[in-house]
Amino acid sequence: MSRTDIFTLEIIQNSLQAIADEMFAAMRKTAMSPIIYEVLDMGTGITDAQGQMASSGSGIPAFVGVLDKAVRCVLAQHSQPGDIEPGDIFITNDPHNGGVTHLNDVVLTMPVFAGDRLVAWTANIAHWNDVGGMVPGSLSTDATDIFQEGLRLTGVKLISGGKPVRPVMQILRANTRMPDFMEGDLWAGIAAVRGGAGRIVELTRKYGVDAFVAAIGDFMDHGERVSHHALADAPRGRFTMEELQDDGQTFRVTVELTGKEMIVDLCDNPAQASGPTNLSRDGTIVAAQMAFKAVTAPQAATNGGTFRPLKVLTKPGTLFDARMPAAEGFYFENLIRVYDLILRCLAAHMPERLPAGNFASVCATIIGGVHPDTGRVFTLVEPEIGGWGGEAGRDGNSAMYSGLHGETYNCPAEICEARYGLYVDGMALNDEPGGHGQYRGGRGIRIDYRVRADDTFLTCGYTRSQVPPWGLAGGRDGTPNYIEVLRKDGRSERHAMVSGLMLQQGDVIRVRTGAGGGYGDPASRSPEAVRDDVRNGYLSAAQAREIYGVTV
Repeated sequence: MSRTDIFTLEIIQNSLQAIADEMFAAMRKTAMSPIIYEVLDMGTGITDAQGQMASSGSGIPAFVGVLDKAVRCVLAQHSQPGDIEPGDIFITNDPHNGGVTHLNDVVLTMPVFAGDRLVAWTANIAHWNDVGGMVPGSLSTDATDIFQEGLRLTGVKLISGGKPVRPVMQILRANTRMPDFMEGDLWAGIAAVRGGAGRIVELTRKYGVDAFVAAIGDFMDHGERVSHHALADAPRGRFTMEELQDDGQTFRVTVELTGKEMIVDLCDNPAQASGPTNLSRDGTIVAAQMAFKAVTAPQAATNGGTFRPLKVLTKPGTLFDARMPAAEGFYFENLIRVYDLILRCLAAHMPERLPAGNFASVCATIIGGVHPDTGRVFTLVEPEIGGWGGEAGRDGNSAMYSGLHGETYNCPAEICEARYGLYVDGMALNDEPGGHGQYRGGRGIRIDYRVRADDTFLTCGYTRSQVPPWGLAGGRDGTPNYIEVLRKDGRSERHAMVSGLMLQQGDVIRVRTGAGGGYGDPASRSPEAVRDDVRNGYLSAAQAREIYGVTV
């Protein structure tokens, strides 16, 4: 096939996207855990033979960014002849060895052969409810090394020549408190990578292997051209930002835009933590890739070529390039901190592309115990939705997931009440005032979970609990993220990072997520917009007079 045959190239490229989406649908429809089939805490993708991202399905952007790195790790660990054969499937979850995130996020990847030639990999990632470790749910704020966080899988062969490797399956089952959920989610992932591999083989037969490989290469070159075009229109210079964090540490970033590349320097940051908030270098690269995409061509397709103009600098042994045996259970909060820090660094220089700060936390809420109706162990794993920042010309969105989570959903109240030992007493927009501006920040939410059984536990990981989302161009800061525990005896507690907090029947877990920052001077907001805010419950009549000078 001639490389000038753009029609065939386009057909193959779009077919790869359809295959990745089909893998996503297959996994969603067959998984056992609501965190996968309802929340969509998962991602699917296809790489070329060398592990460069060729196409991705829907799901979490930060998860999709993991898959190519996991495949390259498998390739490095299985480099001898016969190590990788048709029908094989590999499993990995270790952030220190290609898993990138934390041990709960499990990657399955399958080599795709056309005859004897390796032409691609299919891959997926999903959050598993429990992979062992010191606490149910495997996430503990008290963990000091990764060995306390659960079972580590470093590119292990799970399926060999189409047949399960029985000892590996036995190890997986023996190292989870929820083996039935583990097996259901595992086989959903296996079905997805196998289905995708079969579709790719059909594609190579229809158009030929050379055409297939050429199409992937052409698509990646196109991704690079799109990024270069966007960088050419971006402001040029060297920009620096430092930001105080909830725990009193200061994070720093320098971003250099040259017109041809974007260099993100995160070397000058604190040493890796003794606790579980560390981030692997690959995780930091994922955060930088998300920020790069946001400031270049967010609507365009993403592949390995997209990020060729991005360079990320880190220092080994720091919080954003942690070394073994660093714990990484709550990695996601610092991944989103890196992402948000880069955007804040650039926002003042690119106001037409970037909004004010959003609630910028996964707000991971984990509630577990024994279901009072069925007697089965349950673990609710719920990332929460919050407010996005205002931007030039429009208010911020309310009740949206963070940039890390992308195309995911909150778990319906009906599912929570049926599958977990909880009642959902209420869900509404958070009424705490904040995020005022010419264009206001979107609102966060308030959810009340009422505990139905004694000895239920709560684990949570929230940041921006002390330092709220930042305003832009004179806009006011937003509001913080936190949890209130309302004890049935009338006591109240506030938490942001806690694990294994014991709860009893009748206690209420009240989640509050933040409003995004405002954009522009509040005095410039139109009186009619202020009156609409009062009618919609975003602020009171007294606040309208005090902040905006508008009488309602």
